[in-house]
Amino acid sequence: MALGRIYTVFFNDVTVTAAQDLFEVLAPSGGGLELLEIHLSQQTELGDAMEEMLNIVTKSGQTTTGSGGTTPTAVPLLLGDAAFGGTCKVNNTTKATAGTIVTHHAWWWNIRVPFDVVFTPETCKFLQPSARMTVELVGAPTDTMDISGWIAFRNMG
Repeated sequence: MALGRIYTVFFNDVTVTAAQDLFEVLAPSGGGLELLEIHLSQQTELGDAMEEMLNIVTKSGQTTTGSGGTTPTAVPLLLGDAAFGGTCKVNNTTKATAGTIVTHHAWWWNIRVPFDVVFTPETCKFLQPSARMTVELVGAPTDTMDISGWIAFRNMG
């Protein structure tokens, strides 16, 4: 078994009409974390005429969380494992700000197919203790979409 505990955070069937931080994770003060996977899918835009490309980025360095979204509980991959010591938010239309913000990855998601990113050990983004990271939908979709998604990360504390 690899060092550290693995957790997932998800949202299911959320109506998305605006740019937002799809996921925000604040690493616990007692240990950093690394982003392992990102998964997104949608169920409303299914025809050729509805197809669009959405810009997804990962960022870190924000010192102020947004004021919206919800705060789900991170779920340990090993059922019954210890609770995650950091904080997670999803679907925050008031994006995290301030600090020295760095963009690490950028993709275009063709909404016709699921968006799946599995980082290799060499490309995982590692966060220091108490650091914040977001997976951001840069711009608003053209039409209202119902999106589901999840991320997996390893807590190194």
